[in-house]
Amino acid sequence: MQAVDGTVHARRDATTQRILDAARAQFEEFGVRRTTMEEVARRAGVSRVTIYRRFEQKERLVEAVILREGERFFAELSRAVGGRATLEERIVEGFVFTLASAREHVLLNRLLESDEATLAYLTTEGGPVVAAAREYLAQQMPRARDTQAVAEIVARLVLSFVLTPESAIKLDTPRRARAFARRFIAPLMARGTLPG
Repeated sequence: MQAVDGTVHARRDATTQRILDAARAQFEEFGVRRTTMEEVARRAGVSRVTIYRRFEQKERLVEAVILREGERFFAELSRAVGGRATLEERIVEGFVFTLASAREHVLLNRLLESDEATLAYLTTEGGPVVAAAREYLAQQMPRARDTQAVAEIVARLVLSFVLTPESAIKLDTPRRARAFARRFIAPLMARGTLPG
């Protein structure tokens, strides 16, 4: 499978899916740092060698779990906003859905609460996550001069609200999140161009 950033990831056969499911469950229960490849193998019902054939190191397994969670999220997001009549409605409801999903996502919250080492996958080494979000958002926007730049700005903005929900901007209810998205995000994305 080709990731958004161009790196090659393990095939998504049934065994790989079992490994990813086991890794996710293990990470949710114990965190990434306290999870070993042996524990994932035992939980998946495969040998360590089988895991290492697909993921040469634990970091690649963590990355694959995070990217798969991202793919699932974007599929759910598309279903959640697909019936909305206008681009503005899709943008606004997509923002609300994203914040609500992040608050309820067991693995994400486990990583944010207890696994500082894995925060890098969402921050300093978060290029693949930002790239996936940018590409998804750019596909939702009209083609314009700054579509990619606007999509990346919005992706980074949303990621910052997910990672640091406490801020002077209160987005703790769907009503507040909708008002914020309608005022700031929807106009930017609907134009697809930066001011100036």
